[in-house]
Amino acid sequence: MLSVPTAGAAQALAAPDISVANVQAHLNQLQTIANNNGGNRAHGRPGYKASVDWVKGKLDAAGWTTSVKTFTSSGATGYNLIADWPGGDANNVLMAGAHLDSVSAGPGINDNGSGSAGLLEVALAVSRAQLKPTKHLRFGWWGAEELGLVGSTNYVNTLASTERSKIKGYLNFDMTGSPNPAYFVYSSSGQPTGSATLQKALEEHFARIGVPTETTSVGGRSDHAAFARSGIPIGGLFSGAEGTKTAAQAQKWGGTANAAYDPCYHRSCDRTTNINATSLDRHSDAIAYAIWKLSGAPAQ
Repeated sequence: MLSVPTAGAAQALAAPDISVANVQAHLNQLQTIANNNGGNRAHGRPGYKASVDWVKGKLDAAGWTTSVKTFTSSGATGYNLIADWPGGDANNVLMAGAHLDSVSAGPGINDNGSGSAGLLEVALAVSRAQLKPTKHLRFGWWGAEELGLVGSTNYVNTLASTERSKIKGYLNFDMTGSPNPAYFVYSSSGQPTGSATLQKALEEHFARIGVPTETTSVGGRSDHAAFARSGIPIGGLFSGAEGTKTAAQAQKWGGTANAAYDPCYHRSCDRTTNINATSLDRHSDAIAYAIWKLSGAPAQ
């Protein structure tokens, strides 16, 4: 007999299918920015500020309320781009973020154009849907991650304690299009209370499409770290960096065993040719699924 969908299932159905072509178009733009600015988008270099300006322009046009927060690192001005979607409970904030800077060696299209572009396209999907979530949505694109998580740490540490307490969860997306991809979900083990809910929401999308995941502890290697230190529940996705794909992982995910997930990690070859489109597509859809579900978006 027909079963009545649960509220969670109904919300899942309402989440959009994110166009990987749109995400790839964003990556092409980030590549062009790097090409026009010395080959990178690193902190303190013109390519990074150009990346911030371009993403901000897309968000402003889509109706997000944006602000640019400055900080100083290594003698140069850094920039965090913060975007708020109007509406929702201002005392109950769901935040998601991705670092927008590259290393100086290359354009950083997988690390971390991929997470930045996927998050941007989800933000544009929120606008197209004119989403009215229960929670307030806030997205962040971080500067100077490659210098030691400087931008995100500055953002969290300079928030008043009352403002930090309003952030009920933070999702991090750092590398989602690795050419020999893994499907890692941040483990909630050892993380602040509430992180298991975020982990489950991220895992659900992959379960729905029949892609197995593994949990990973990324430690303090990305921008979730400052949020976790402040007691904010965290979650995230990761398609792999310099680590080696095992034979068992290659059997379940495809790709090449005993090879790096991303052989171009932190190298000049981290260009648009370094992206696995299937991984990028699946991860971008998972971002949307989690945002729709965790924000309390109304079922359709």
